[in-house]
Amino acid sequence: MDLRKLKTLIDLVSESNISELEITEADGKVRIVKSDGSVVGMPMAAPVMQMAQPAPAVAAAAPAAAPVAAPAPAVETGHVVKSPMVGTFYRASGPNAKSFVEVGSPIKEGQAICIIEAMKIMNEIEADKTGTVTKILVDNGQAVEFGQPLFIIE
Repeated sequence: MDLRKLKTLIDLVSESNISELEITEADGKVRIVKSDGSVVGMPMAAPVMQMAQPAPAVAAAAPAAAPVAAPAPAVETGHVVKSPMVGTFYRASGPNAKSFVEVGSPIKEGQAICIIEAMKIMNEIEADKTGTVTKILVDNGQAVEFGQPLFIIE
């Protein structure tokens, strides 16, 4: 199944009252189950694979009578550059090369700002807005997901 289609399905489940969604297509089967506000997707090639997947462990941190509210995540200001694919994030073109951008670097739309390696292919990611880099949200060599924020541009 296409990653964009899978991401759309996950967003659909997380933003709706649906608690479980199962889709079967010619190329496989996907089951998405919402639990405790998080969404878990499990691609399944066969029912045997589903049984081989261990159930996620649930930690009892507080009594059920007094749920603890999670702190609200910090709201970032500015334009967020997101990862267009799943892969490994690199700030430079090579191990000894200078980083494409640093915090405070002025950038222009279309300028290369990082590389994401996916399936042994190095993909240059370009800025989609002119501005100044105010925050780099990912460490060099870190695995990134589709849609994950990478940079904040003012």
